[in-house]
Amino acid sequence: MNEVRKIIVKIGSSSLILPNGMINYDRINDLIKQISILMNEGKKVLLVTSGAIAIGMGRLNLSKKPKELPLKQACAALGQVHLIEAYEKIAEKHNLLCAQILVNHDDFENRKRMLHFSNTLDELFHQHVLPIINENDALAVEEIKVGDNDTLASLLVPMIQADLLILFSDIDGLYDKNPKEDKNANLISVVNEINDEIEKMAGNKISSVGTGGMLTKLKAARIATSSGANMRIVNAKYVSNLSDIVHGYNIGTLFLAGKTIISSKNHWLIYKTHAKGRIEVDMGAKDALVKQRKSLLPGGIIDIEGIFLPESVVFIMDENKQNFAKGIVRFSSDELRFIKGKNTKEIEKILGHSSSKVIVHANDLILLEGENYGNIE
Repeated sequence: MNEVRKIIVKIGSSSLILPNGMINYDRINDLIKQISILMNEGKKVLLVTSGAIAIGMGRLNLSKKPKELPLKQACAALGQVHLIEAYEKIAEKHNLLCAQILVNHDDFENRKRMLHFSNTLDELFHQHVLPIINENDALAVEEIKVGDNDTLASLLVPMIQADLLILFSDIDGLYDKNPKEDKNANLISVVNEINDEIEKMAGNKISSVGTGGMLTKLKAARIATSSGANMRIVNAKYVSNLSDIVHGYNIGTLFLAGKTIISSKNHWLIYKTHAKGRIEVDMGAKDALVKQRKSLLPGGIIDIEGIFLPESVVFIMDENKQNFAKGIVRFSSDELRFIKGKNTKEIEKILGHSSSKVIVHANDLILLEGENYGNIE
């Protein structure tokens, strides 16, 4: 832990907002004070904060989180102003500059936009400024939203090559059973690998003001550890111990970085892209892709689902409609409908051009090993 240089800290709505809907200024003060200590040690810290919708609910005297999208977005727009104002005022007391960045999932999906995002973060670190990031819930709709800030924080790990992700929440960590239902539940101190047994330990409870539960934290852990970072879930009552936690204080649940780190391109394909459609292939093509790691050719294509352009990301599914791969396609959906099942030599004759001999190149394809990453827009 002494080698930790880049840290992402995420704090949830239930940890920032009091039961009456007001901002917990003491909690923010403790958090910023600790971040200031770490930054003065030369560490680079990025903060992912929730709370905008919950604050907006308090300002509008709403007792329940709204289900209507326009009202939810209005709460986010209203609350975000007060949230960043609270951070800014407290940061000034600790001689710390902070910057606000609001993002959605398509900011990660567009690789050029993601590069600009990454460059902005690098410059903020260089200027000794704390980036404070939240999802842009005032504009987010289902097609472009990340959905929860646990996942958002984990998606940032490879962008800054973070060593450690800390999720502050209203829970102590991962238990082997639900501690609210079973008094004999034991806190898991260290998770070496996220497997089926670990996933069964997670429930699906979501707080009244937040969007994440233990399942989202396990998803975040999978993303972060596959990128080479350790992740720790800690109860937010220990925010004032943040510096100690970074330096190795054992509390909560620690998820160890994976032994095999996926490349940044594959990480982008798996976690940061929404598939625009699906290509169904026969068993021969599936074997060629999975066992021989070859490129996808038109002869093995059975059917096309969705409407997409060249360079779009698509799922590749077998005859049982199971997604087994994800990749960047070199032809549009309309073109594929003309050349599916055909020999590669026939592409130019049918389409009038032959910009590529393969549909999805092996270098642009990742096997999903039974997991469905991303959604079809």
